Amino acid sequence: MSESDNTGWRAEILTLFPEMFPGPLGHSLAGKALEAGLWTLKTIQIRDFATDRHKTVDDTPAGGGPGMVMRADVLAKALDHAAQVGPELPVIYLTPRGRRADQALMRELALGPGVRFLCGRYEGIDERLLQRRHVMEISLGDFVLSGGEIAALTIMDAVVRLLPGVVGAAETLDEESFEDGLLEYPHYTRPAVWEGLEIPAVLTSGHHAEIARWRRAQAEKLTKERRPDLWAGYDANRIKRDTKNRGKP
Repeated sequence: MSESDNTGWRAEILTLFPEMFPGPLGHSLAGKALEAGLWTLKTIQIRDFATDRHKTVDDTPAGGGPGMVMRADVLAKALDHAAQVGPELPVIYLTPRGRRADQALMRELALGPGVRFLCGRYEGIDERLLQRRHVMEISLGDFVLSGGEIAALTIMDAVVRLLPGVVGAAETLDEESFEDGLLEYPHYTRPAVWEGLEIPAVLTSGHHAEIARWRRAQAEKLTKERRPDLWAGYDANRIKRDTKNRGKP
């Protein structure tokens, strides 16, 4: 097992591959925040809780079929140990059948004390463990990874950058994709002309109100074209807001 000595938002990872952490999160903003104690990281080797001399954590699936399934008894011992020696944290199992992760969930997790990640391997884990330990199932999308470690790293990166003090300019977070239900507007920087393409004139006009309107229009256009699912929710909320505002004196 390994653990940082600092306090802060806490990430605990139950995994067969603790050497995968912190991985990329040991660098850049997340890495600096880890060193500064804005968040902490602990890994727990699941094999430490196996009871046989081979440290077996899996077995053949009941009912037959290919692959192996991680055992409920071993995982329960690992989770129970984590709960006994650490703080009370929500347990997340990364699986394609879970709730789709989104920015709202990342904000929710960032406001809490941390997360205890259960990283599965093989064909999955015994369903009884999910039922008895009240595990939250989360999915990154409709695809399959080799295990939950990369998904856990992704969620941690999305959450850690929302913690106070991690990102230098707090306004940066306010204008990102999904923060108001829209994709982010296009960005430009110098040179003013590159391969015959110019920066849109409005962005160099100095008229901040016009720039804000242009960015909003671009965000709406991109969302409507590329993510009709997001647009439907945004448009419905906009109609509700407009209707409510018209009713005000």
